[in-house]
Amino acid sequence: MARALYDWLWQHEFWLPPGITWEDMQESEDVHYPKPRDLLLSIPFAFLLVVIRRAFERAIALPLSSKLGVRDKQRPKAQPNPMLEMFYSTRCKNPKEGELISLAKQCDLPVRKVERWFQRRRNADRPSLSKKFCEACWRFTFYIIAFFTGLAVLYDKPWFWDHRECWTGYPQQPLQPSLFWYYMLELSFYWSLVFTLPFDVKRKDFKEQIVHHAATIFLISFSYCANYIRIGTLVLVIHDASDCFLEPTKIFNYMKWKKTCDSLFMIFSAVFLISRLIIFPYTVLYNTYYYSMEIFQPFFGYYFVNALLTVLQLLHVFWSCLIIHMVYKFIIQGTV
Repeated sequence: MARALYDWLWQHEFWLPPGITWEDMQESEDVHYPKPRDLLLSIPFAFLLVVIRRAFERAIALPLSSKLGVRDKQRPKAQPNPMLEMFYSTRCKNPKEGELISLAKQCDLPVRKVERWFQRRRNADRPSLSKKFCEACWRFTFYIIAFFTGLAVLYDKPWFWDHRECWTGYPQQPLQPSLFWYYMLELSFYWSLVFTLPFDVKRKDFKEQIVHHAATIFLISFSYCANYIRIGTLVLVIHDASDCFLEPTKIFNYMKWKKTCDSLFMIFSAVFLISRLIIFPYTVLYNTYYYSMEIFQPFFGYYFVNALLTVLQLLHVFWSCLIIHMVYKFIIQGTV
């Protein structure tokens, strides 16, 4: 049954232009094409990145946070109370007034004291500034490495300068080793983020992060399997460009360097809006929608890829509206 499903899913009519079959994608000693099984390598590489990250945070980021004056707040600890701890762990971390009154009666404590206990207990679970600083340092380091790796890999590639070259010879475009390792680097990183989600700082957009990481892994994996690697590399390098400015903005915020933080935020906003609302539509959307039709006729894979990229662009518009709103508040109120 699994084999039948696999054969149905990878019918050449779905993923290859008319007139091309999987037999036309046969490899030789010098020519290699992407294979779905290659993506399994990203799992052990992701665990390796997790190990590297832990070592980086302990040996570099944490000592750096102390030298740069990042200080964790001293928070009063909640007194041990098994009954309140059980309620906190199993039912609710922020009980309502009626629950507070009931718990106060059970513990023979004033309601105000029970309320203060829950407040202190919640504060104890909040991540420290040093932990946030270490996470931001790691992501900043990765995005810088990934962005310049992407530029180094793509600098001498013809489709980086002439976007029509993304489709020359498609889908019979051999997989180059540099492109393979660039893809593995990016895919492994997002797998590593999934693996460390339970241990990372839980922010307000925790659920959205899960959806984002899953969608990113799916897009990278699909573009690899369907040999949309040339378009995929452009998408990756465009996205990494703005992320390189987001993480240092957080770092300087944790350091309380307000002017530097605000300046970096404005730079991040400009890079994000230009890269996601101007460069991405022209370099990627227009490319896949129009230039590809100069080479082949529409087929299911063409519509599927364009649908995914359109959804991605809608997310860009949504995030851009939030950023523009933040920039407006900064200009009017002088703060982010």
